Amino acid sequence: MSTPLYQAKAEFFKALAHPARIRVLELLAQRDHAVSEMLPEVGIEAAHLSQQLAVLRKMNLVVTRKEGSTVIYSLVSPQVAELLAVARRILTEVLTSQAGLLDDLRTAAESRSR
Repeated sequence: MSTPLYQAKAEFFKALAHPARIRVLELLAQRDHAVSEMLPEVGIEAAHLSQQLAVLRKMNLVVTRKEGSTVIYSLVSPQVAELLAVARRILTEVLTSQAGLLDDLRTAAESRSR
């Protein structure tokens, strides 16, 4: 019996549900990176970064290649970068809406206090 699509999607989004993994994907959306280049940008210990990269590899979101003794990571598809861009646009809309609601609440509070 195959996994239902909604369950596969949930597993996909679970793989994205960590700030370090999102940061790695953002970096790789810009260009391919070696682990040593990502470490200062992600701001976690090397062992922890390795664990996060393993999750991304397991979900087939990133691929690796060797250049000498250096392992270079890249996105498996440019659509991963598109997904991050869409998420940014959604968050911008949500936060803009919330900021508008906050402004309305402040205006209402100021009106009552007069």
